[in-house]
Amino acid sequence: MTGHSTPRSGEEATRKYEGTSRAYEEATRDYYDSRDVDAFYDAVWGGEDIHTGIYAHPGEAVADASRRTVDRVADRLAHRLGPDRAVLDLGSGYGGTARRLAGRFGCRVVALNLSAAQNERHRAVNAARGLDGLIDVVTGSFHDIPCPDGSFDAVCSLEAFCHSGDRPRVLSEAVRVLKPGGALAFTDIMAAEDVAAEALRPAVSRLGVDALATVPFYRGRLAELGLTGTGFDDHSGQLVTHYDRLTAETAARTAELGDRIGAAYLAHLNENLPVWADAARRGLLRWGVLHGGRP
Repeated sequence: MTGHSTPRSGEEATRKYEGTSRAYEEATRDYYDSRDVDAFYDAVWGGEDIHTGIYAHPGEAVADASRRTVDRVADRLAHRLGPDRAVLDLGSGYGGTARRLAGRFGCRVVALNLSAAQNERHRAVNAARGLDGLIDVVTGSFHDIPCPDGSFDAVCSLEAFCHSGDRPRVLSEAVRVLKPGGALAFTDIMAAEDVAAEALRPAVSRLGVDALATVPFYRGRLAELGLTGTGFDDHSGQLVTHYDRLTAETAARTAELGDRIGAAYLAHLNENLPVWADAARRGLLRWGVLHGGRP
């Protein structure tokens, strides 16, 4: 028999999916567990909220702008949060979002994240700030959320889905664990609608994926999953400021950072960050807050 083979059973298709998913997850875990990556996010991003920022002015600190992004996402969930409510943070990183939500709303937060190194730091900071009673840090995958259906009043994520090799699965899982009336809000780095994957490949290589999602893909998929009121708060204009800030900060502090970050990774950053800045300046990228609610 010649030509392309097709899966002979659902079990074979599942094995194929699981193998691909695990490969992306291993790449993501290896990336965030790296000492060089950890040192970069700590020194340049502040080690708390490692997201694209919403800047009050071009020279604002990256960490302050990143915290503003967390608050914008929180604002989209605020009507579903309070002391008796539960929220799931997918790809929770160092825990800045989880701590902000717990501190601002008094809600219980389950923080799901692949990186054991990040999770260890997350738990330590929670304990030091007296928030460990409200935040449960779980090592796991957003492709298979280890929680029952309808567990959460809200689900959020900040720039984690870009690492996924199966974004429809991630969205399905996020909606599955929402309670009726629950809210979903997330940010992600996305491609502009008419941009070919090849045009962004030099930039996205650092993420370990082949391509980025688009706004229409996310909104369409959420509608298919039954969410209503789906919207996109477009902050794409912030991308140029953000990547210019990261590029300038890294270049200006190269000598200092060289004491904490390996020479090869530092050289890669100084090459790769301007590529992101250029892509943003050319209008090839989109970014903002996507949101919707479960009826």
